Amino acid sequence: MATQTKTKKHRSSQSTPDHYVLRVDLMGIQPPIWRRIHLDGRTRLDALHHILQAAMGWSDSHLHKFEIRGKHYGVPDPEFTDPGWEVLDEKKYRLNQLLAEGDACDYLYDFGDSWMHRITVEAIKDVKPSPSDDGFAWVEAGERACPPDDAGGSGGYQAFLDQLEDDPYGDETKSFQEWAGLDFDPERFDRQAVNATISRMLWNRWIKIGP
Repeated sequence: MATQTKTKKHRSSQSTPDHYVLRVDLMGIQPPIWRRIHLDGRTRLDALHHILQAAMGWSDSHLHKFEIRGKHYGVPDPEFTDPGWEVLDEKKYRLNQLLAEGDACDYLYDFGDSWMHRITVEAIKDVKPSPSDDGFAWVEAGERACPPDDAGGSGGYQAFLDQLEDDPYGDETKSFQEWAGLDFDPERFDRQAVNATISRMLWNRWIKIGP
């Protein structure tokens, strides 16, 4: 369950930008896979989803949801009405309406493999407004590659990493590498490529940040 510790009041303005610094950790895998993301606090959760997909390296081919203080945010399904599992429309909520500095929430990608991410607000900084400000997002740092989609969840991927270390030339290791792609490197994180993808998303307005 998501946890949070308030250390600074957040701002819920849709017109005044603020600068959020997020730490994103993929849970259940060692050594850690993580990213540090800078973005406009006015970012809606649907845009945050796409930024997370790009930052981590997922293919956005599965369902997802956020959990914040026991509430679920995502793409509502009118046919799914189980009590206690109501999904609020992520397009209607902004980051700075829900999370303050020091808060944390969960982001679940792929309900089958259950890739759980912990998102922590490391800092909130003031930003001077600009008439042409359409928001911003970029990745400052990170370590290690995201697992391939459909890799069997954290348990399945951890088993591959252990196998790679113990028997790098074994049949099981070779089989996984052939499936994932022979160029797949668990240790490689290409920050420049990730930021180019996010910049392209913003430039082409595939996602919208700001008022």
